[in-house]
Amino acid sequence: MARRGRASRLQGRVAVRPPPTSTPLDENPVAKDPLTQRRQAAAEFKPGRILLIACGALAREILDINASNQFNHIDLTCLPANLHLYPDQIPAAVTVAVTKHRACYSQIFVVYADCGTGGALARRCAELGVEMVSGPHCYSFFEGNQAFEDKTEAGEITAFYLTDFLVKQFDAFIWRPMGLDKNPELREMFFGNYTKLVYQSQVSDPALVQRAADCATRLGLAFEHRHTGYGDLEITLRDWAGSAPSSG
Repeated sequence: MARRGRASRLQGRVAVRPPPTSTPLDENPVAKDPLTQRRQAAAEFKPGRILLIACGALAREILDINASNQFNHIDLTCLPANLHLYPDQIPAAVTVAVTKHRACYSQIFVVYADCGTGGALARRCAELGVEMVSGPHCYSFFEGNQAFEDKTEAGEITAFYLTDFLVKQFDAFIWRPMGLDKNPELREMFFGNYTKLVYQSQVSDPALVQRAADCATRLGLAFEHRHTGYGDLEITLRDWAGSAPSSG
């Protein structure tokens, strides 16, 4: 079998996605978390301000980065975190959000990587004239895109990745959507080709490390913990924060 190219391999390194369900996206309890509703865009124009349109799974990390760096000129609005289960819907959802808020902000940035859209999100962002986060997915930019690519080139191609958000939402985003709560025999079908679970932690929390280890046990995988922090996400937000035009 021919070896896939680097770009193709990186593009495919996303979490296993369950079959589509009939659950409407707006019924996602995570999307209704007040955290993702903080600092929403107002109706009036905000000169010199930046809006981040982000995946709901990154809300807490973005708010923490903004707070620690005192990015007081950046607002955040989030799309439902479970759009990751339906990546073909992400470009359209981003388009709606950009169109809705474009007249209110000096600049808009999209806090998604490719996230399984097969390049469609990058093409849509180019059409809209907005910049997005570099990388194939959040596991890559949390690790650091170059470091993640190096690990992939070195042979790490059978790892299943979790972030802080996915550890906390393991049952809601992985276990139940895949039907493993009712049909545990499906575990081998979904995870039989994986060898280890890698927990990329953004904050230092021993309790989350233990929860991640328990997730690995439930999936029948070896466990590895890497504290990545915010990786390239924080670097990107710092660059964007410094690009805001003066409000005059």
